[in-house]
Amino acid sequence: MATLLWQPSKQKIDSAQITAFAKQLGDFSSYEEFHRFSVDSPEVFWPAFWAWAGVKGAPGDVVLSRAPQLMGSQFYPDATLNFAENLLDNNDSDAKALIFWGEAQIKSSMTWGVLKSKVAALAAAFKAAGVTKGDRVVAVLPNMPETIITMLAASSLGAVFSSSSPDFGVQGIVDRFGQIEPKVLVGVDSYLYNGKIHHCAEKMSEVRAQLSTVETFLTVTYTGGDHPAGSIEFEAFAAPYVEAALSFEAVGFNDPLYILFSSGTTGVPKCIVHSVGGVLLKHLVEHRLHTDIGRGDVLFYFTTCGWMMWNWLTTGLASGATLALYDGSPFAKDGDILFDYADAEGFKVLGTSAKFIDALAKANKRPMQTHDLSTVEAILSTGSPLVPESFSYVYEHVKQDVHLASVSGGTDIVGCFVIGVPTLPVYRGQLQAPTLGMATKVWSDDNIEQIEGRGELVCTDPFTSMPIGFWGDQNNEKYSAAYFDQYPGVWCHGDYIERTAEGGYIIHGRSDATLNPGGVRIGTAEIYRQVERLDEVLESIVIGQQWEGDVRVVLFVTLREGVELDEALVIKIKQQIRQNTTPRHVPAVVLQVTDIPRTKSGKLVELAVRNVVHGLPVKNVHALANPEALELFANRPELAS
Repeated sequence: MATLLWQPSKQKIDSAQITAFAKQLGDFSSYEEFHRFSVDSPEVFWPAFWAWAGVKGAPGDVVLSRAPQLMGSQFYPDATLNFAENLLDNNDSDAKALIFWGEAQIKSSMTWGVLKSKVAALAAAFKAAGVTKGDRVVAVLPNMPETIITMLAASSLGAVFSSSSPDFGVQGIVDRFGQIEPKVLVGVDSYLYNGKIHHCAEKMSEVRAQLSTVETFLTVTYTGGDHPAGSIEFEAFAAPYVEAALSFEAVGFNDPLYILFSSGTTGVPKCIVHSVGGVLLKHLVEHRLHTDIGRGDVLFYFTTCGWMMWNWLTTGLASGATLALYDGSPFAKDGDILFDYADAEGFKVLGTSAKFIDALAKANKRPMQTHDLSTVEAILSTGSPLVPESFSYVYEHVKQDVHLASVSGGTDIVGCFVIGVPTLPVYRGQLQAPTLGMATKVWSDDNIEQIEGRGELVCTDPFTSMPIGFWGDQNNEKYSAAYFDQYPGVWCHGDYIERTAEGGYIIHGRSDATLNPGGVRIGTAEIYRQVERLDEVLESIVIGQQWEGDVRVVLFVTLREGVELDEALVIKIKQQIRQNTTPRHVPAVVLQVTDIPRTKSGKLVELAVRNVVHGLPVKNVHALANPEALELFANRPELAS
């Protein structure tokens, strides 16, 4: 029997936006019935939501063009709109649009009026520099106002935006942006983390040198560090156009808006292209109906610009929210910084990760005793499954009367399959419900839906934020293989999920080989490319080990003859990975083996190794060229502590 932790009040239910919108469409007896309607009747649901949410644009006559296969279906094939116009549709010029904290060192805010003028100036400067519809504008920036200004200026022109966190190494950035041939590159002089300033001039110079298509190279001044040679200061670039007026290029609903990147498990990261209208509608539903965000509410999510939650957070402007941005460690000021921020700025929504909540619990933090948090109505958690103990911790030690929403989706859909609902109860360890408009189901290996029980997370009907495809993917071959090969014609997401008796969901982790420490998707190929540059290392294989409610990265290496894995070599391996990828790629454990199992065609079998480490059976052992190698990974005492 599941433990009930929170029940919304009648006042909360009656005043919620999801209640008001549902009443416009019918007399639904439950959320489940309303959700079923949103999936079964898209031609009714989506036009009603478009009008109710006040989307600016021309929807056209066709809501959903259905193809024989889910992959080829399109929403609003004739619609035109502009993403930036919808996000900047706020006439309260003196109200706050953005708040920014760089840990405890730097604090600022920006009104809607100032935000609009800065977007207009930068867009005019981009246009004068030759940026037009479809050009790529990329940014290596912290989660700061300039990142949002850059995105809005680019999208106002119909350009395509992509971003990366500045803690990525040169190779990690180039592996991503090098594929999409950007015309504009925006970097930063430095970023903050745990009280330290990390300078970026040398890194950005190297990135610029490897991106041959870049015509405009800008640097945002943050802490006053050095700028790369040949770059133009961000504010100075826009300064000649400070009197420019906002203008918006009308583009197609299914034209590209963002390029996000896969984890890079089998090579360089795949470039996932998301559409203008698909992102807008998806996020408006999740913000307004599932999170109850409205005009003037302060929305916060701890994220870097290399994670899709940055894109999710940014669209909050379209609901009239004030965005609270943050650069730095979430554990600054002894773990109090985010709660200090919430109290100081009056957060309505505090978004974070399961790893952060778990870390607070282990550190015996008691925000309920040290902070007010009276304005916080929702705490959101994603990145990895929120364990039952963390649900209890939130209600016992953070806040009792709060909507705790553990949500799950991905970069692939720039949103959620399973999400919170402010009018439903919260049960310990469970995600509440499938997202409106998403035919989220649990399927067994033989394609049978599990009403209760475990299986693969699939989506059986078209949804607005399906990717346009992968950049450079001829005939959508990689796109099809990524999501539609396991169950032909059905989106298979790669999550192992359970439907509960209460109608909720439990995520049991990824069902593929993608690493997911702290909820950040990491591709094994990104680690291999760095480790195997070292002369001492012959080969390597990396897995994610379930550990203390999260996932830790474990790296196994085979070494050259006469080389032993001592402490110095472990440090060298970790430094190589950290300097060229991100700190999250660094393995928690590095172990030596004498052989690595492969298929007969020479492919590494990461899933088989992971199963052995977890004491699970290995399927298709007969397909391995050297199945005896699996014994090297079993019952390793180093992995028990």
